[in-house]
Amino acid sequence: MEFFLTLTFLFAVGAFCGWVIELIFRRLNSKKWINPGFLHGPYLPLYGCGLVLLFLIARIPLGGISPVWVRYVVLLAIICAVMTLIEYIAGLIFIKGMGIKLWDYSARPGNIQGIICPLFSLFWTIIGGAYVFLLDPFVYRAVSWFTNNIYYSFFVGIFFGLFFWDLASTLKLSAKIRRFAKENRIAVRYEELKLTLRNYLDTEKLKSSFLNPFKASAEAIKQSFEKYMENFRNGVYSPKRKRKKPAAQKTPTKETASQENTRDGNQS
Repeated sequence: MEFFLTLTFLFAVGAFCGWVIELIFRRLNSKKWINPGFLHGPYLPLYGCGLVLLFLIARIPLGGISPVWVRYVVLLAIICAVMTLIEYIAGLIFIKGMGIKLWDYSARPGNIQGIICPLFSLFWTIIGGAYVFLLDPFVYRAVSWFTNNIYYSFFVGIFFGLFFWDLASTLKLSAKIRRFAKENRIAVRYEELKLTLRNYLDTEKLKSSFLNPFKASAEAIKQSFEKYMENFRNGVYSPKRKRKKPAAQKTPTKETASQENTRDGNQS
């Protein structure tokens, strides 16, 4: 029972902290407040699973490995492998099962199916190493306090109640997106679709919901899907293709106009 409470507590904390990190990243990147992730609420399950796995990795008995630097290398290799694997599995589930791309590394060197790439595997390894070597003792104390004050598990219960309710409602939306992706034979980039809808609502001066960006009229969602496909065909969402800028239209000057009049007079 204590082990189960530990895992649920870690998942809740990791999911919320990951949501905050991604929220700030999107704000800096797009200059807009965009709710990150697939669900509506303030949690990202991938980060929750990541924290749970890092907590378990930190408890792996590697004391028999010497010298110490080899032990650290082995630990970092495990972190890299596990974090990369969980990212790949999650990305594959969304692409193959729902026709949705939550992220795309296609423009990154050495990527596999646009789901994982060496650069972000390095990032996750650095973050995971920072957790294991710096943050794990504090997290362990927080977990110990939580398991010794079991009545606070009520709040974790509320978290998971909202989480599963959110998951059920979001799966209804995913069915529409999956149908759209199947009809057009594409994998929908979910963040780009949300941004397309947000831009449409802003242009039409319509209200948009932060937590549920797809809480809009059927017409708005339809227009967003059409605009998304237009952008997709034009290569807007293709990381490997640069769009050509339309040629600038030349404005005739007095000199060119007089030259044209002279040429016309000579021809006549």
